Amino acid sequence: MTKLKDYISLLRVPQWAKNAFVALPLFFDGSMTDTHRLWLMLVAVICFSLAASAVYCLNDLVDVAADRLHPVKCQRPLASGRVSRAEGLVLMLLCIALAVTACLLLLPMSAFYILLVYVALNVAYSLLLKQVGILDMLIVAFFYVLRILFGGAAVSIHPTSWLLLMAFLLALFLVIAKRRDDVLVMEQGGSSVRKSAQAYNLEFINLALTLVATITIVCYIMYTMSAETISHFHTEYVYATSVFVIAGILRYMQVTIVAGKSGSPTKVLFKDRFVQLCLIGWILAFVLIIYLPQWCQAA
Repeated sequence: MTKLKDYISLLRVPQWAKNAFVALPLFFDGSMTDTHRLWLMLVAVICFSLAASAVYCLNDLVDVAADRLHPVKCQRPLASGRVSRAEGLVLMLLCIALAVTACLLLLPMSAFYILLVYVALNVAYSLLLKQVGILDMLIVAFFYVLRILFGGAAVSIHPTSWLLLMAFLLALFLVIAKRRDDVLVMEQGGSSVRKSAQAYNLEFINLALTLVATITIVCYIMYTMSAETISHFHTEYVYATSVFVIAGILRYMQVTIVAGKSGSPTKVLFKDRFVQLCLIGWILAFVLIIYLPQWCQAA
């Protein structure tokens, strides 16, 4: 049982929550009630989660020596020695094989090509690109865009430019907050896993976090008030959802800067009640906007 927990930890199963982004094209299209597309979306989420786990294994295999010097990451299965390199390699190959096979058999080829881009870019990131300051954060944020493109391709829906832009900005905000944790470790005299952290300091990270948070909020408000959005949702009240976005971003900044707990966005999501309420409120608001008219017509 302990070994199984170590495998689950290595595969970063809790991080699969990030792959909810794969479902966004179907959700905003108003097609969550289409059983065929819903099935394809679930397959897409599973495929992407398996591919992401393979990438996590690769990343830990590459970083195992550096992780042992980190005050927190030294507890990871590979770094601590609880899982061997050979076991990590087998898990990585198994996950990528399952992801590719399921994608080829059950999803459109366009989705497979996007998955290949995701895996290839992650390999380049793990081996080289994550050592380059600023570029490392932009690439990780782009991975979220690929999640949405993959989800759209899986259900034959073309995501809007607004959705892609907002996903990139939100992801960049989260990545910068996470990098702040590395910078804090470095400035406190610890060894940072990421060489790119040497390109940052606390002042830069705080300014970048504030800048991206501001841009994200402004862009979201512009999105909610655009003619395209009003026409798509058949209501001019989408701007009301901005309350949840603003509150959520402010709370995350508070957690990051005041509490200093920005190391893992998924941990914040699973543990912080304020962030959870903002997310639930935002989702429910769009459920009412998108799906309530459908249910009323069906009734």
